[in-house]
Amino acid sequence: MGRAAAIIGVSHDFLRRLGDLKLISPLRSDGGHRRYSRHQLRLAARARELCDRGTPLEAACRIIDLEDQLEAAQGTIRDLRSEEID
Repeated sequence: MGRAAAIIGVSHDFLRRLGDLKLISPLRSDGGHRRYSRHQLRLAARARELCDRGTPLEAACRIIDLEDQLEAAQGTIRDLRSEEID
């Protein structure tokens, strides 16, 4: 957790709160240490960016969730359109 927090410039508590708010769910090592994926670190960095602009953390997590849903929907639309062409 310490290394992840240092990489994105946040506190351990910030990362814990992102977990509590279900934005990220780090895996645990055999020793119980949190292990963050690159994707989770990108989400945490995006949350920090929104919070730095004054967005409350809960709202930042919701915005990020909605952005991810939109991106997935747009990908599905692209896939469906490419299937129509074939």
